[in-house]
Amino acid sequence: MTTEVRLALLGCGAIARYHLDAIKGHVSRVRVTACIDADATRASAYAAETGGTAFASLDDAISADAFDAISIMLPHDLHESTTLKCLAAGKHVMLEKPMAPTLEASARILDAARASGRVFMLAENAQYWPEVVAALNLIREGEIGDLVTGRAAFVSEYNPYWFTGQAWRLSQARTGGGITIDGGSHWVRPMRMWFGNITRVVGVVGYPMEEMQGDSLMRSLVQFESGVYASYDGMMVNTPLGPQESWRITGTDGEIVIGGFPGGGVTLYNRKYRSGRSLDGNWGYAMSFVGE
Repeated sequence: MTTEVRLALLGCGAIARYHLDAIKGHVSRVRVTACIDADATRASAYAAETGGTAFASLDDAISADAFDAISIMLPHDLHESTTLKCLAAGKHVMLEKPMAPTLEASARILDAARASGRVFMLAENAQYWPEVVAALNLIREGEIGDLVTGRAAFVSEYNPYWFTGQAWRLSQARTGGGITIDGGSHWVRPMRMWFGNITRVVGVVGYPMEEMQGDSLMRSLVQFESGVYASYDGMMVNTPLGPQESWRITGTDGEIVIGGFPGGGVTLYNRKYRSGRSLDGNWGYAMSFVGE
């Protein structure tokens, strides 16, 4: 397929920068034709950068027939209404994770997507994270033997970049929870790629960050259909933190360690590389948006 896709950006906030940089640097068939945001300054800035048209509302962009597909990057509580509106208008939709704050809303979105005949994609970029893919390849190549266990950790210091304006991410009603459903969700997909689907979870949540209504601490033990058990921890605090690992995958013959967010990197430990072998690659969280 070589037809150019006219893309709308709905929500010109923090995550839109990652999407746009990936498009500009790596995707040739996509042209941004509409930049939609209630904040006229943000919409106009993105429109000037892309050559698209700024719109104050989704309705205005639909009425102008300004796009074929749309990337929805809004607070979680707006996902359902905007997705259903776009599908009803015959548009293809890429929706930022999580799909919605509730399972019921997610089911309604999926039903509408199936009935629409249009392409619907949940924008879970973690499956394209270069480190995640590299680890999957190492596992498939038998570099660490049979899988035994894993550790995942989404641990982050509070970063004002993600909490500008009304700071909707601090609202449990708007997000559907706290860090687990928000940034922490990126740590689930890779584990499912490596270990299989999840069969059971036990865990606890805490609230060390007073500003966040939802959970800002989570510790869990996860069982997968492969029989592997893994620990999965999440935490956001407004205090300096030391170096972190994002994932550690242990097998019968070695381990794979993926460095902390956002820089990453992959190190392989096995009988051949007892002191560790750092793999070469174009690593980092930002690169995951290229594949997406």
